[in-house]
Amino acid sequence: MRSPNRGALEAMVAEATVDCYNDSECVTGFYTMLDEHLDVPFHTRVLGAQVTVSGIDLTDDHIVAICTRGRSRQRIRILDLPLPAPPPDGAEWIEAYRHWLR
Repeated sequence: MRSPNRGALEAMVAEATVDCYNDSECVTGFYTMLDEHLDVPFHTRVLGAQVTVSGIDLTDDHIVAICTRGRSRQRIRILDLPLPAPPPDGAEWIEAYRHWLR
């Protein structure tokens, strides 16, 4: 997957934040878009260990990936999550979220 160009990212930001009045609502808008578009579960590596990203969650105005390995479960900020190659469908929304935060 190629990263979307600046114009595409700005269009995605506009779509995610269309009715938002503050940053908290914008984060919720991105969470909604990721929840709808990010194809989970998928596998990736975190600190050298293979994990399954089973979903996403919203905590304290941050979007987190829910990573599992066996019976262990860890939440990692979605922007800190290394994506596999190729990335899952919908990963472009993570890039749009990163673009908005800049």
